Amino acid sequence: MTGGLTAILVEDATAIRLGLPALLPDITFAAAFARAEEALQARPAADVVVLDLHLANSGQQDATQGVAAVSDLVAAGYRVCLYTQEERRFVLAACLAAGARGLIRKSAPLPEVAEGIAQVAAGKVVVPQSLIALTELLVRRGSLTILSPRQREVLAGRARGQTYTEMSRTMHLSESTLRGYWADLTAIVADHLQQTAPADIERCLGLAPGDLLDFWPARRPGPPG
Repeated sequence: MTGGLTAILVEDATAIRLGLPALLPDITFAAAFARAEEALQARPAADVVVLDLHLANSGQQDATQGVAAVSDLVAAGYRVCLYTQEERRFVLAACLAAGARGLIRKSAPLPEVAEGIAQVAAGKVVVPQSLIALTELLVRRGSLTILSPRQREVLAGRARGQTYTEMSRTMHLSESTLRGYWADLTAIVADHLQQTAPADIERCLGLAPGDLLDFWPARRPGPPG
């Protein structure tokens, strides 16, 4: 359900900035901006910010984007849901580490986009399939150790593309119960990424020291205004 949901859109592509609100009529877009700086200056009230990850282009070369834009919007008190074509899992993980609560691909069907935005607005975490696989790897290599046995089972199923219906048959649990496990699990993952140093994740994944520094959020001054 998305009724009564208010969002801000930050997107440099004019067609998407003007078209997405029309394609998602159940969401009220309070404002749409080409730059995160404009959104932060205006500070309209909203339940969620729908943010394109890549905002710098020939027309706005100095635009704040990526992890920096996520960090500034989160610091301003917004819930951030990325709407992006980015596929690199370390970049997406870095955005969660910076405080984003949702990651939705631009190629996703519109009902899935609307549902994802609504879930982030409600305080839930939405992650793409690529990060589910990364999460399972962190669990297997001992970086993420606080999941319950049931949560690990649900993670394993989701990492292999199983639907809730399929998992319900094999695990003998209701789909609503499985969704509850998944909601708790994704919140734990997001919090873990925000609290874990990139060096610890590098060691877990067998990366060289410093490999994640170009992606991971650094401590930055607060947003303007």
